[in-house]
Amino acid sequence: MKKRYIVTIIVVLVLALGFITTKLLLAKAEGNLKQLALSEISDVDLAAAEDGIYIGSYSAFPISVEVRVTIKNHIIKEIELLKHNNGQGQGAEIIPENVIEAQSLNVDSVSGATYSSKVILKAIQNAILKASG
Repeated sequence: MKKRYIVTIIVVLVLALGFITTKLLLAKAEGNLKQLALSEISDVDLAAAEDGIYIGSYSAFPISVEVRVTIKNHIIKEIELLKHNNGQGQGAEIIPENVIEAQSLNVDSVSGATYSSKVILKAIQNAILKASG
């Protein structure tokens, strides 16, 4: 009887810990995504960008992105998505192609993947800012 009581207590504690952890993670994700929604993505001056390959990254839990941007003659030649941890934002992986085509960060977000779209754009922006010194 005592053994059963101890097992029950342990199960209840594990479930409570799991519940609390989940609530904390959800609160953190919600806060980060709200902040991301309010953030602005300003276009960058490619005329100031030096030739080279630049790594940029950006994270807004639960989304994180790392890109490699190749610039030649003040033109974005290639954007490689090195890492994209996302929930349902896989559709946003078209964003690098759209940026290359527009030669601008002023591109539409992908419907249903708005947060991933913004995080990818922020990572690209960070890489290009490195190129601009």
